[in-house]
Amino acid sequence: MRKRRSCFCGTRGQRWAIGAALVALGWCAASAVASDPTKTLRVALTSAEMSFDPQFSADAGSDGIIDHIYDSMLDYDYLARPVQLVPRTLEAMPTFEDGGATFVFRLKRGIFFTPDPAFKGKPRELTAGDQAYALKRMLDPAVKSPWLWMIEGKIVGADALRASAAKSGKFDYDAPIPGLEVVDRYTLRIRLKRPDLRFLYVFAVPNTAAVAREVVETYGTDFGAHPVGTGPYMLGDYRRSAKIVLVANPGFRDTTYVPAGPVPAESMPIAAALKGKKLPIAGRIQISVIEEGQAVWLAFANRELDLLERLPSDFVDQALVDGKLRPQLAAKGIRHYEQLRPNTRWTYFNMEDPVVGGYTPGRIALRRAIGMGYDVNEYIRVILKGRGVPASGPIPPEIAGYDPALKTGAQLYDPAAARALLDRFGYRDRDGDGYRETPDGKPLVLERWSAPTSLARQEDEQWKKNMDAIGLRIVFRKDQLQELRKMARQGKLPMRTDGWNADYPDAENFMQLLYGPNVGQENHARFSLPEFDRLYEAAHALPDSPERTRLFDRMTGLVLAYAPWRLMEHRIEDHLLQAWIRNYTPHPVRSAIWRYLDIDPAQRPN
Repeated sequence: MRKRRSCFCGTRGQRWAIGAALVALGWCAASAVASDPTKTLRVALTSAEMSFDPQFSADAGSDGIIDHIYDSMLDYDYLARPVQLVPRTLEAMPTFEDGGATFVFRLKRGIFFTPDPAFKGKPRELTAGDQAYALKRMLDPAVKSPWLWMIEGKIVGADALRASAAKSGKFDYDAPIPGLEVVDRYTLRIRLKRPDLRFLYVFAVPNTAAVAREVVETYGTDFGAHPVGTGPYMLGDYRRSAKIVLVANPGFRDTTYVPAGPVPAESMPIAAALKGKKLPIAGRIQISVIEEGQAVWLAFANRELDLLERLPSDFVDQALVDGKLRPQLAAKGIRHYEQLRPNTRWTYFNMEDPVVGGYTPGRIALRRAIGMGYDVNEYIRVILKGRGVPASGPIPPEIAGYDPALKTGAQLYDPAAARALLDRFGYRDRDGDGYRETPDGKPLVLERWSAPTSLARQEDEQWKKNMDAIGLRIVFRKDQLQELRKMARQGKLPMRTDGWNADYPDAENFMQLLYGPNVGQENHARFSLPEFDRLYEAAHALPDSPERTRLFDRMTGLVLAYAPWRLMEHRIEDHLLQAWIRNYTPHPVRSAIWRYLDIDPAQRPN
């Protein structure tokens, strides 16, 4: 039996008591009517949540919830295209000086954290110090933040404090950092070692959201299960890895949606519907953790879920015909959105692994042969039911730095060439059992890790068939997704398929996954090549330009040459909505946009 947790809102009476207390304290009482308590939005996560600690979490599902409980300083406009940064907890967009080396952030006054015993019964206002504290948590080695790469090596004086903490075993949160200056209660100044033209994107990532120090210290290692933020929702009933309920924050500041840029014609009705409406709209969000594709599909088909933000690949044929919604589903009012979100998937090889890792010609040849022996087009056609585009490089289309003219041959499938390459470098079948040994005659076994899902089992079957065809023995190991991610950061997985959705619309966000200093964070391949790192740093210093794109092209060439990844696909996402859902459109960067959604009770069955 799963242990049940509840952070506020355990009973209906408690929820009313919290709302009354907020009104009594004068906390934005007018906004208490913004959401409709009779409206519950029902959605699903297809993998268990990792943590609700913003600075520690690193999976899309948890981060979508964090984005609704906490507030980052910046956000992306919901409807404006191309995507546009807008203030969230700030009075206006930050100002910058010194050519982009100094940024000044001014917070709005009167933003409050939701009540918590850590505040000892007093209203707790958001301050610049809270934002500075969140950034310090990213620097703290004890937090093990996978988002360290966004600020590491950038803020004046920050690296010295982190190094001191690594040596002493304790991070001094009260020690000043010259480049992280709390100017006054509402103003934060950040000074960088050098100009960074994309630094503001950092503050639209949910994981940089401000947190209250007293809450973190009150709950300690269990802080990730006790989120206390300033966002539109707060955590209600919570059963770990099973059910998560968010309830509208009755003290949320008065917020309405006004587009900050051009809105495409197809989204104009949404803009009109949202005009003048306070956010969030739904009073509750009920999130079920359903890991198997069949169970997700049945829950939607039985009208137990209001939307599928990603149709499981196993059930594409039940929902779509030639990429279009089946007529019988359309007749029920179900709507379909197709989106090629900026994402890339790949199979990575641990470059420190004694079997598939290394930078010698023989190890490079082994990885390249594995890549040539794996049929990505078959994977897309058969397993993904056509819902993907072969990746020619790490960078997906439609973001800065992508080169549509770059021809790489990344998807070359040539088993005969793979066998010849293995023969050439001494990977031969010496004992006649049909499988090759290493050049020194030892057993050669590839080890691929994945989650215990039906989709992963299908992937295993194709890997087995393709590797058998070139004489390579492969075995499969299973664990839950969250455990796999932990093991990946620790360098314990020899080989695994993974992917990345854009945190911000720039090629740097993908190339950082192979940047040497990010080993132990999101560089799961543990790829460390000085030439690649030098090109990455050179591109980081340039504005978006043909010159910068050429640097990314050269980095792509190095990825293909050394083969830390076998590139797979850019996944096409299919979003399905029930007839009663209003105001929905996919966003290229934001994955969870629940605060904007409305429910038509006249069409929704009881």
